[in-house]
Amino acid sequence: MVTPAAERKAVAHLMDAHGMSERRACKTIGSCRMTMRYKTIRTDDGGLRQRMKAIAHERRRFGYRRVHVLLKREGYRVNHKKLFRLYREEKLAVRRRGGRKRAIGTRAPMTVPMAPNDRWSLDFVSDQLTCGRRFRVLTVVDDCTRECLALVADTSLSGIRVARELDRLMIERGKPKMVVSDNGSELTSNAILTWADQSRVAWHYIAPGKPMQNAFIESFNGRLRDELLNETLFTSLAQARVALGCWRTDYNDARPHSQLGWKTPSEFAFTCHPRRDLALRYAESSAPAPVAITAKPGKSNCQGELRIG
Repeated sequence: MVTPAAERKAVAHLMDAHGMSERRACKTIGSCRMTMRYKTIRTDDGGLRQRMKAIAHERRRFGYRRVHVLLKREGYRVNHKKLFRLYREEKLAVRRRGGRKRAIGTRAPMTVPMAPNDRWSLDFVSDQLTCGRRFRVLTVVDDCTRECLALVADTSLSGIRVARELDRLMIERGKPKMVVSDNGSELTSNAILTWADQSRVAWHYIAPGKPMQNAFIESFNGRLRDELLNETLFTSLAQARVALGCWRTDYNDARPHSQLGWKTPSEFAFTCHPRRDLALRYAESSAPAPVAITAKPGKSNCQGELRIG
C-alpha cells in the first residue's frame, strides 16, 4: 500500500525531472490532487509521548488503560484510542508472563460485600533475599474497598503472630464480620481458632485446592508479585519491609483500580457508605400509604354518613 507521503514524493520527482505539471503528474501515477495539497492539522504529541513513556518506565507493569487514568489526573486530555495508538507506536505493551497450566473447573461467582469490614481476606506470599534466605509476607485485604490493610514481612509468621497483627488491625479499623483464608497450618492453628472464638469473628476456610474461592486476595497477590516482588531485588528484610510499605501506600492512594471505576481504594472507601435503605425497609415499608382506610365490620369509615332518599 502506497502512503500519501510516497505519492507526494513521486509527484515532486515527476515535476522536477520531467517538467510535468501537478495535474499531469498526479494523473500519471493515479493519485488524487487533494493529497498533494493536504496539510495535517494534527497537534504535536511530543510532550504527551514523553510523559507517557516516563510513566510506563516508572510503572513497568501498568497497561495503557491505567496510564490513561494517570495522564487524565495530570491534566492531559487525550482519547483512549489515540493513547493506545501512541502506546503501541512507542512499543510499551506489557509482555504477559507465562504461568503453569491450570485445570478449568466449575466456578461459582463470589458475592461482593456491600460495606467496609464486611469481609477480610488473608493469604501468604513468599520471596527470597539476594543471599538466598527466604521470607514470607502476610497480606490482608478488605474485599469491599479493595484496600490493602497490611503487608507483614518476616522469615517466620506463626499463628500467634497472625492473631497479633489482626488485633492491631481491629484497633485501627474495627472488627470485621468475616475473615476468609485457605487451610494453611498457620491459619488453622489453635492460636487462630482461639482468636476467632474470643473476638467473635466468623472465620471461613475455602475448600482445599480451590483458590478461586478466595479470588480477591489471589488477585491482589498477583498484582503484588507482578509489580513489586518480581521487579525488585531485596538485600535485607528491612529493605523489603520499607519497599512493601511504600508499595502499599501507592496501591491504596495512587494506583487506579479497574473494578472501582478507576478510583483508588482510598477514594472508593471515602465515598463508600453502608446501605441505609436496607435498615429503613424494615423500619417503614416502602409501599405507598393507602388512599382510604379499610373499614372494620360493624363500624363506619366516617363520622357522618350521606343518606339518599
